[in-house]
Amino acid sequence: MKRKGRQAMMRWISLLVSLWLLAGCAQQAEKAAQRPMKIGIMLSEVGLGDQSFSDAAFQGLIKARDEQGIVFDYREIAKTKTYDAGFEQLAQDGCDLVIGLGFMIKDSLEKAAKQHPDRQFIIVDETSDLPNVASITFKEEEGSFLAGAIAGLATRSNAVGFVGGVDAPLIRKFQNGFEQGVKAVNPKAEVTAAYAGDFGNAALGAQIAGGMIDKQKVDVLYSAAGFTGVGVLQEAAKRGKYGIGVDTDQFFVAEKAVVTSMLKNIDVTIDLAVKSFVQNSGRFPQKHMVFGLKENGVGLAPIRVISLQPEQQQKVDDLIQKLASGSITIPTP
Repeated sequence: MKRKGRQAMMRWISLLVSLWLLAGCAQQAEKAAQRPMKIGIMLSEVGLGDQSFSDAAFQGLIKARDEQGIVFDYREIAKTKTYDAGFEQLAQDGCDLVIGLGFMIKDSLEKAAKQHPDRQFIIVDETSDLPNVASITFKEEEGSFLAGAIAGLATRSNAVGFVGGVDAPLIRKFQNGFEQGVKAVNPKAEVTAAYAGDFGNAALGAQIAGGMIDKQKVDVLYSAAGFTGVGVLQEAAKRGKYGIGVDTDQFFVAEKAVVTSMLKNIDVTIDLAVKSFVQNSGRFPQKHMVFGLKENGVGLAPIRVISLQPEQQQKVDDLIQKLASGSITIPTP
């Protein structure tokens, strides 16, 4: 009898231990499920303070943090010295998703993605065939077409200018769209284009803009050049000309000059991508995400400094509808 009682007691103890272990595992699983997603981002060349691309992407992550409950970290090349080091640090720090901002970081991002196949990556402004890399690209030509239409309506000299950061296919999309937008509303206008070879040099941007004003008599300048473009806008203001910003509403950069800005809503798209990632348990249902005018990926900031006549505004509105519907298509490089 004593032996049977002892065996029964041992069975009860074993059962209690098993239940305790199961409860502990369930708690650990629940804690893991409750752990917020960690997002890392390698910012573009200039980093925070570029008053353009990086700043907008950062705002998108702030919104995702506030609305989706994620946590995020970031790296700037000024501190990491190389993109390779930045991506490696973010992967090693346990980020569930690592974002690479800008087409120039593709090689480094793909290197990190191969070394960390268990991590998910997303590249902005480029695409990748790697299985753990998704992409966000934009129809910059659509927003730039509208910027060109505004420039064509605003010019008095029929001479407008485009300043690009580096001469690359992506920036050519801005130029092509801009030139076609100008011609759509003002066939007599001529577009002068130049490339700075740098996204972070405001002084160089001002120098290029000044040369266009002096030599080609341009009176409206559009730049797709990051911080270099800030110099373009400020030179336009200094010389009494008009400017068109890019990526974000850059009116505050040169309030006497900036008529509008071509909005590339990287903040909106980053927030949407992170939301999709979180809601799909760390996966992207769509590998390549493309945002144009229809998807609110690009657009125009409010018109300031000048006033459009009713018929001019109607012309712009018609162009917006045609671009969104696909009845206007813009060849790209």
